[in-house]
Amino acid sequence: MHPHIAEAVKKPDLISLAPDLACLRFETMKVYSALGAVRHLLASGAVRPGDTLVDSSSGIYAQALALACHRYGMKCHIVGSTTVDRSTRVQLEILGATLEQVAPSQNLRLDQELRVRRIAEILADNPSYHWMRQYHDDIHYLGYEDVAAEMDADLPAGPLALVGGVGSGASTGALATYLREAGRDVSLVGVQPFGSVTFGSEHVADPDMIIAGIGSAIEFRNVRHELYDRVHWVNFDSAVSGAVSLLRTSGIFAGLSAGAAYLTALWERRRDDTRTYVFIAADTGHRYVESAYARHEQALDIDTLKPHEITSLDELRHPWSTTAWPAAIPSAATPSAVTRSAATPS
Repeated sequence: MHPHIAEAVKKPDLISLAPDLACLRFETMKVYSALGAVRHLLASGAVRPGDTLVDSSSGIYAQALALACHRYGMKCHIVGSTTVDRSTRVQLEILGATLEQVAPSQNLRLDQELRVRRIAEILADNPSYHWMRQYHDDIHYLGYEDVAAEMDADLPAGPLALVGGVGSGASTGALATYLREAGRDVSLVGVQPFGSVTFGSEHVADPDMIIAGIGSAIEFRNVRHELYDRVHWVNFDSAVSGAVSLLRTSGIFAGLSAGAAYLTALWERRRDDTRTYVFIAADTGHRYVESAYARHEQALDIDTLKPHEITSLDELRHPWSTTAWPAAIPSAATPSAVTRSAATPS
C-alpha cells in the first residue's frame, strides 16, 4: 500500500511492443525527479518541513513539485508559463500550491527568461525560500536511480538503446548513467524540437512547436551532452504523426514527446537491430487533445518518414534530422552550451 498518491503515480509501466521494443510509460514522469530532490534536501538539512520551495515550470514539473511538497509537508510556489493548462492550475490550487503566470510572450526564450527573472525577484523578497532549479541542480537525477534498477531487472539481457526527449537532461541522462553504472551497454538517443538551444538548433524555427518539456530556449546545465550517442530533431507534424501511430497501434495515449521518441526509436531500430529499444512516454496525451490529436486525420504514415542525416548543425532542416553526436558539433550556429562538460551526478 502506498503512503501517498505521489508514490503511486510516479511508477512507470514497461510495455512490450515487440520482442526488442518497449515503451517506458509514465503518468507524469517528473514526480520521480521532484520526490527524489525533495527527499534529498530534507535528508541533508538544506530545507525543513514547512519551508517554501519555488521553481519555474511549463506545467508538468509544477504538478510534480506540488505533489512532492504535499507528500512532505512543504509549501510550493510556481512561476508558470502561459502554457500551464486549466486542469493543472486547478490541481495546484487545491493542493495548496500557489501559481503566478508570466505575461504572454511572443517566443519561448522570452517566456523562460521572464520566469527566471521573476524567481530572482521572489528570492530577493523571500530569502528563506528554496529555489529548486530543476534545469540546473543535479539532485533531480537522484529520483531516477530506482527506475533504472527496475529497467535493468525487467529488460532482456544485452545491449540497450534508450530514446527520449532531452528536456532538462535529468530523465534520459540519469537513466543512462545509472544503467551504465549497473554494467549495461546503453546507447543514449536524445530527441529535440527544432528551435532548441540545447543541441544547437535555435537557428531552425518550428512555428507550430508545442512539444513542451523536451527543448529549451535557454541553457540547461543539467544536460550532459557527453552522455548522448545520437540526437534527433523532430518537428511538430512528425511528432503528431508518431503519437497518433503509437495510439493506433499500441493503445498508448501519450504526449507529443512520446510520439517523437517512438518515431525515433523505430528508425534507430531499423538502423541497428542488435539492441533492445526503450522509448520514454513522459506523460499522457490529455493536454494535447485539441492541439494535436484532434488533427489525427491529417497525420502522416510514419513508414513514409525518414530523417535527414547531417554532419553539421548548419545542415539541420525540417521535418526531421539526425546525427551521431558529437559529429555535428562543427557549425557556426553551435552555442557554447553544447560544448560544456558537466560532472557525474552526485
